[in-house]
Amino acid sequence: MGADRRVTGAIRPGRAGRLTTASTRDKVNPSGPAERPTGMEFHLLGPFEARHDGRLVDIASRRQERCLLALLLLDLGRLVTIDRLIGLLWNGSAPASARGAVYTYIGRLRAALNPYGVRITTRADGYLVEADDHRVDVADFHRTVQQALDSADPAARAALLDGALRLWRGPLLADVADEALRHRLDGQLDEARLVAVEARAEAHLAIGKHSRVIKDLGGLAERHPLRERLVGILMTAHYRAARQADALLLYEATRQALATELGVDPGPDLQELHRRILRNDDRLDQPRRAVYEVRVRDETLPWIVGGHPALDFCNTFAGWGETAPLPGAEWLRGYRTFAVWCGYTGLADDPTVSRLLTLADRDPATAEKTLEQARALRAQLYACLSGPADHTAFDAVARAAEAAARTLEYTRDESGGGRWRPGLEAGLRLPLHAAAWSAAELLADPRRMTVRSCADSHCRWLFLDETSMRRWCSMVTCTG
Repeated sequence: MGADRRVTGAIRPGRAGRLTTASTRDKVNPSGPAERPTGMEFHLLGPFEARHDGRLVDIASRRQERCLLALLLLDLGRLVTIDRLIGLLWNGSAPASARGAVYTYIGRLRAALNPYGVRITTRADGYLVEADDHRVDVADFHRTVQQALDSADPAARAALLDGALRLWRGPLLADVADEALRHRLDGQLDEARLVAVEARAEAHLAIGKHSRVIKDLGGLAERHPLRERLVGILMTAHYRAARQADALLLYEATRQALATELGVDPGPDLQELHRRILRNDDRLDQPRRAVYEVRVRDETLPWIVGGHPALDFCNTFAGWGETAPLPGAEWLRGYRTFAVWCGYTGLADDPTVSRLLTLADRDPATAEKTLEQARALRAQLYACLSGPADHTAFDAVARAAEAAARTLEYTRDESGGGRWRPGLEAGLRLPLHAAAWSAAELLADPRRMTVRSCADSHCRWLFLDETSMRRWCSMVTCTG
């Protein structure tokens, strides 16, 4: 599916966010200072404000005029038709005099804005505010969030997201628009803000600021108990702050909210986090640990960031790019590592892993042959996920999955539920069958279409992104 080229970012730019005005702002007049006034700043996140040289400017006393100007600013540099303006200003119930009223409002706005160099241009059957060097906080918010998500440094990400979130003074056009109009203007803006808050919290976790995360997310988690990503971040922060009970209580509150409002259980990621907290899993205490430094049974394993075992099976630190592998990049070095990884990701239980390690010591030739097959399967699965037209790779994975299916047993898991796992009669091939069956489950899952590849050229790790709002596989993996 060309996953590494389909990733475009974590926040959907708003209409104003689609325009880049930096090239205009950065122009220098070789003959001296520009004759026209410097650009204005328009604040739409909260009550409408216009500022020039840092000072408030009273542009329009009438609410409808301020609202009309705001509608044009949200599409800064782009044409807005009169029909659209009328539909938004009067919410589909415009009087016969609406078009004449718009003409009047535009005339007043032009007179008020002209001294500050703001030009409203008439084109075809509509108007636009020329971008020039003016700034709109909505566009600044989207642009700064994108810069943050493009940064591989979690400290830099956190600082940029702090700046973006400081732009918020309240709901969009708090003093001139009602909730219905706000939704019609940019229904995803509030969601974009929450995603930015979550991304900032993840960056703070990555640099060890779990106390800050608890402070920032505590109230939000109560207001948004169905946001599993937010809840998971806060649970992790509680755990790192030695507040395991708070983390578990938060999970239970979310579980009950999901059951009551949606009739569903928490997703697999949140359930896995809950299980790790119950087990006091030391992996939750390592915000700065590099990917290739995760240690289980004295084996170095890749960090779980993909959201599915089959994706983590494909992932290595150096990834699948054109660059030479970094030292320690290949995690699938020996059969012992493969067997331990199988237990690490939950594809096998601890007693099974111990048995596999004993068998590998007794029959190293078979263990080595299984490892070679696992590496081949990994490459074939990656090809399936990155290119849906690769029928040869799919057929190879399908054959491996069919072989695995013949060894499956239905067993009880730690939570009392049931799951399919390869039986012990598979012997040393058990981890291979487990990986193949996990791959088959993913390829049959609609979430397969949300697989993305990390934008970092030294990574290219695969991960699930059901929000279509991420470029990086995790907040710490690519900081190496």
